[in-house]
Amino acid sequence: MTTFATFDAADYLDSEEAIAEFLAAAMEDPNPDVFLSALGAVTRARGVAKIAAEAGLGRESLYKAIAPGAHPRYETIQKLLRALGVQMSISPRHAH
Repeated sequence: MTTFATFDAADYLDSEEAIAEFLAAAMEDPNPDVFLSALGAVTRARGVAKIAAEAGLGRESLYKAIAPGAHPRYETIQKLLRALGVQMSISPRHAH
């Protein structure tokens, strides 16, 4: 029987460019839990304790903010994105 390791995107998020592309793709999904899950993967890739400290959040608060179904405040997301070394940008939506 063949066994496979569980896939974790955090294992592949090893550059700012990869992280930015990963989060940008997640933001395109209409389900907000996809973005929160992506934030969780990036946070794990960078180190939860380190990111929580840099964002000024407790680890427990950070986990709650990115849990599926969470409704984090905008300022919490901004702090987290800053700690992760990325920023949001707005652009016009192109017709498909």
